[in-house]
Amino acid sequence: MSVAFAGNSTTSTSREAGPLRVMIVDDSVVIRGLISRWIGAEHDMEVAASLRTGLEAVNQLERINPDVAVLDIEMPELDGLSALPKLLAKKRDLVIIMASTLTRRNAEVSFKALSLGAADYIPKPESTREAAAADIFHHDLIQKIRHLGARLRRKPAVASPPLAPASPAPPARGPVARPAAPAPAPAVHAPSSGSLSTRPFSTQAPKVLLIGSSTGGPQALMSLVTELGPVIDRFPVLITQHMPPTFTTILAEHLARSSRRPAAEAVDGEPVKPGRIYLAPGGKHMRVARSGADVVIALDDGPAVNFCKPAVDPLFTSAIDVWRGAILSVILTGMGSDGMRGGKDIVAAGGSVIAQDEASSVVWGMPGAAANAGICAAILPLNQIGTKVNRLFAGDRS
Repeated sequence: MSVAFAGNSTTSTSREAGPLRVMIVDDSVVIRGLISRWIGAEHDMEVAASLRTGLEAVNQLERINPDVAVLDIEMPELDGLSALPKLLAKKRDLVIIMASTLTRRNAEVSFKALSLGAADYIPKPESTREAAAADIFHHDLIQKIRHLGARLRRKPAVASPPLAPASPAPPARGPVARPAAPAPAPAVHAPSSGSLSTRPFSTQAPKVLLIGSSTGGPQALMSLVTELGPVIDRFPVLITQHMPPTFTTILAEHLARSSRRPAAEAVDGEPVKPGRIYLAPGGKHMRVARSGADVVIALDDGPAVNFCKPAVDPLFTSAIDVWRGAILSVILTGMGSDGMRGGKDIVAAGGSVIAQDEASSVVWGMPGAAANAGICAAILPLNQIGTKVNRLFAGDRS
C-alpha cells in the first residue's frame, strides 16, 4: 500500500486487505496492555503501536500508518483533544475512537471531539478490576474498531455535521410542561440501500415521533432536530440513543441548543407532552404507558435488550399500546439491529418506519436491519429525513 504525506493537507489511501492496524494511545500502562491483548486475540486486527502520549502519536503517525487510533483524553505532553486535529491533519481518513472515564468533563470533551472529526467515543471503566465493566469495555471497543474500520475500507468517509456550540440554551418555544454495549453488527454486509424495496406509508396521521440511534447517532441527531421545530411544537418526540449515563445528560443539552426546544433526559412518571424532546437516560430503558388520561414515561432498570441499555425496541413496542398505529419511527445510524423488531411491531400495528440510508450512515447496522426486514416506508439520506418527517406530520401520506 502506498501512502503519500504532504504536510498538513495529506490524504492517505485506505488499506484494501489484511488486518486493521490499531494505534493505542493512553498514558495508563494497564489500559494499553489490556487493549493490546484484546486486539491481539482478534483475527482481523493487529496492534500497530502502543504509545503513552498524544505527542508520540502525532510525531510517529507517518511511520506507524494506522487505520484506527484509540485515543485517551487525559494524557501528559499532549492530551487527546489537542492531538485529534493534528492526527487528522496528517491522515484525514484515520478512524479515531476517543476513550475516557465517565465524568461530565470527559463527556463534554468527547462531544467536542466528535465535532472535530472523531469517529466515535468509548467510556472506560473506573477500574479494570471490575469484571463486568471490563467485559463491556472489551466488547464495545472491539466492535467499534471492527465496524468503523470496515466502513473505512468499504467507502469514502462522510463528513459529520458539527455538534451544537456550547452556549447557553435560548428561551424555549412552545409549552414546557452501566454503559450501554452496542449489539454486534451482522458479519455479512447488508445490500446497498438503493436496491431495497419499501412499503407505503401508513394512512393514519402520526401522533408521536420516535427515534432510535447508536454509533454516529449524536451527530445525526444534532443535524436532524434542527429541522424538526414544527413537529416538536405540536407532537412529542422521544429518542433512544445507545449511550452511557452522563453522556446522555450532555447529549440532551446539545439537542436543546440545536432544536431550540426543551430537551432533557426523561424522568420516570413525567407526562409526555408536545413541545419537548424526551431522551432515554443512560443505563435505563425508556418506555411509555397510559396513566388515566395521560401518557407518561416509564423507566426501568431491567436487563439489556439487544446488548443495549437503553435500547430502542422497548420504546418502540411500548408506544403501540399508547398510540396504536399513529406512530412514525426513525432508525438512524448504529451497530447491530436494535429497533428492527420494534419497528416490525409498529408496522404491524399500522405505523411507519423510516431508515437512514447506507451512504450517510456511520454504520449501517440498525437502519440496514430494518431496511432488509422490509418494514421501511422510506430509506433516506440523513439530510432528507427532516423534510420527509415534517411533511408526514403536516398531512402528506405519500
